[in-house]
Amino acid sequence: MPKKPKAPTVSLFLLVMMNVAAICSIKNWPLTAEYGLTSLFYLMVASLCFFLPASLVSAELATGWPKHGGVYVWVTKAFGHRLGFLAVWLLWIENVVWYPTTLSFVASTIAFMIRPDLIAHPLYMFLMVLGIFWLSTLIVLTGIKMSSWVSSIGVILGLIIPGALIIVLGCFWVWRGHPLQITFSWNTFLPRGINPYQLSIFAGILLSFAGIEMTSVHASFVKDPQKNYPRAIFLSALFILLFSTLGTLAIAIVIPSKEISLVSGGLDAITHFLTLFQCEWGVPIIAGLIVLGVIGAINAWAAGPSQGLLAVAKGGDLPPCLRTTNRSNMPTGILIAQGIIVSLLSTIFLLMPSINGSFWILLTLASQLYLLMYILLFLSAIVLRYRAKDKYRAYRIPGGKYGMWLVSGIGILSSLFAMIMGFFPPEQIEIGGMLFYELFLSTGIIFSCAAPFVISLFKQPSWTHSPPLEASPDAKL
Repeated sequence: MPKKPKAPTVSLFLLVMMNVAAICSIKNWPLTAEYGLTSLFYLMVASLCFFLPASLVSAELATGWPKHGGVYVWVTKAFGHRLGFLAVWLLWIENVVWYPTTLSFVASTIAFMIRPDLIAHPLYMFLMVLGIFWLSTLIVLTGIKMSSWVSSIGVILGLIIPGALIIVLGCFWVWRGHPLQITFSWNTFLPRGINPYQLSIFAGILLSFAGIEMTSVHASFVKDPQKNYPRAIFLSALFILLFSTLGTLAIAIVIPSKEISLVSGGLDAITHFLTLFQCEWGVPIIAGLIVLGVIGAINAWAAGPSQGLLAVAKGGDLPPCLRTTNRSNMPTGILIAQGIIVSLLSTIFLLMPSINGSFWILLTLASQLYLLMYILLFLSAIVLRYRAKDKYRAYRIPGGKYGMWLVSGIGILSSLFAMIMGFFPPEQIEIGGMLFYELFLSTGIIFSCAAPFVISLFKQPSWTHSPPLEASPDAKL
């Protein structure tokens, strides 16, 4: 009898790199930098009220239930199979909605290298988004080992090198006495007023910190997950917070807030910096490295949520065509279905009046869906502290049940606040009218949340291949 092939393993280093690739990106820095010095206030609030709770909860749940499926397993343990399905569906579908935003950044970066005026051309953006996404899908299909290495190389070449360049040259900008675009004072640090249209970008900032739980779906590939998960999460969180804060501040110092582009702001900063030091020749090189970094992030995200949804498909909740895998154990059916939906969503670049508007409305919808998933995640952590109080966890949030209520409660309230703020678009972004904006978001949320329940109504007996993965809330904890 032939031996079962040994599953590929993901080391602590690769796990950290996948987390960093999935969360930390230069493309997120302009979004925050638009607020000037106040951006540091929002970064601090987002870190303390969302990123830290999400990191702590993910560390505890991943070390308590290091099973293949991640969020699906955790929410199923707490609330049952249906809400577990909803949670992993939200994680997957928000990722699908998010792809066009990050791919538009790649497309604008490539245009910046060859012909900058193409950045404002909707047809160019549409075609480039499709081409880059399907290329990334082919890479993911080669397997988790290759995908994790692509993500790691992307982090080093496309994030650490250009990000460090932005930060270092930003320091030189200050050191040489050039004019600063922000004023360092207590008044400019705190937000001015409570206008919801100004606070709406907070939802986008929260999304830029989302994803720390994503690598949990690769549990079966990770060496010693109960030790490596918390280590990877805390190392990743430290690096992401430090790098994002310094990078955002560097862009805010150099570029006036009114001139920051949500799509190409990172490149604008690099151009300013290299022009200052008469090194314009280096702009295409750095732009190319940034493209590699974002492709690495796309690979990290494409591999993660798809594996989570595969766990649901194998339980018989999705048609058999969506649980097909290739020799590398990658979910081919789900990845192809994902590509079709992304292709359809990308047509919004042909419909919206501006590229920034297209970027923002898709980013906001992705935020809303992801935050709903996080609310389920935080609630599950609270419930499992009671229902599985004796379950061994290599890491536990300090403070017992009170500590869990405090950490998860802050995460839930922050997620709800950011969801509400997302319905108020920033004043400086053209979104094609409030009615269209609100209808697009509301319809997107309703259809996305209803989809798993509608699928369950049409579930056929022939779909069942094996019992749902830890589906019963009464299963042994």
